[in-house]
Amino acid sequence: MDSQVHNKSALHVQAGIEKPATVNPRFARGKRKKLTEQPASWFLEGIRKGDRSILSRAITLIESNLPAHRKLAQEIIELCLPYSGKSFRIGITGVPGVGKSTFIEAFGMHVTQDLDKKLAVLAIDPSSQRTKGSILGDKTRMEKLTNDINAFIRPSPSAGSLGGVAQKTRESIILCEAAGYEIILVETVGVGQSETAVHGMVDFFLLLMLSGAGDELQGIKRGIMEMADAILINKADGDNKNRAELARRQYANALHLFPPTESGWIPKTQTCSAYTGDGISDVWTIMDSYINETRINGYFDYKRKEQKNYILQASIENNLKQNFYNNEEVKKLFKSIEERILSDEISAYKGADKLLETYFKNIDFG
Repeated sequence: MDSQVHNKSALHVQAGIEKPATVNPRFARGKRKKLTEQPASWFLEGIRKGDRSILSRAITLIESNLPAHRKLAQEIIELCLPYSGKSFRIGITGVPGVGKSTFIEAFGMHVTQDLDKKLAVLAIDPSSQRTKGSILGDKTRMEKLTNDINAFIRPSPSAGSLGGVAQKTRESIILCEAAGYEIILVETVGVGQSETAVHGMVDFFLLLMLSGAGDELQGIKRGIMEMADAILINKADGDNKNRAELARRQYANALHLFPPTESGWIPKTQTCSAYTGDGISDVWTIMDSYINETRINGYFDYKRKEQKNYILQASIENNLKQNFYNNEEVKKLFKSIEERILSDEISAYKGADKLLETYFKNIDFG
């Protein structure tokens, strides 16, 4: 009787199905190994096979400041070096709102689909000066290109380096070239000091501009225009077509006032619409003409050698800076020197001299 009552109770729990696993067993491949648990040769093999996951992990090592990561990163770079140097390196910059990401996606799809070439995009994302964090949103703005098997997009934080240029971009270029990417795009944060650094690591420098924003020649430094191998007026669609063409003529006239370039190349001006795709193929035609002309006159190879010298000097400066701030004696003295400067006991110049003197006294020359 009691059993019959119990079975009719609303509290009775019917047998159900077995609770499913929280992780799909098909994807339960075990714990991922740490970056330093694999030798440099393992990374080289994966990079040469075009494994984008391994390439990304190698670039993570490059961007890391941990000594163990940096040591392994340098070993990977040395192994990749013989397979590098065969790409066409393009720097792209422009004022905020010019549509760099939209242009890169449109141009990138033309490169991968129409030209059947492999493309790597190294997008430098601005880092917060307070939190050091970055949005790294370029992949979300380039959805089609992100899903293209022949494209690799790597957004990297600027990490407070000069004008927003990631210090490790040059090393990342070597890895991307070793992975077989034929076109390397380096996107900068915006018009500023960073363009000088990018100009020193690419073959072709493209400047994107807008029309209809007041005086077209205002708000951009002459030095940036002098570095440009081509100036592209984006968003030349709809009612903006005529204004874009007017802006193109203004820039073309301004470029004629500049002295001849060292390469012998005459910078070109062009309009396009990254939104509609109009003029995108013409941009590659300009770049292809540049490659042919500078290879014939020898400037292309000359600039590559200059890039190596630039990298040497930049690396020395960067390594010296890191070595200085990581010196234990400098760390001990730094706070007290800073306090004395803030209390006007000594000048900042004198404080710097004292810190450098301490640094040089404690250098281990082996």
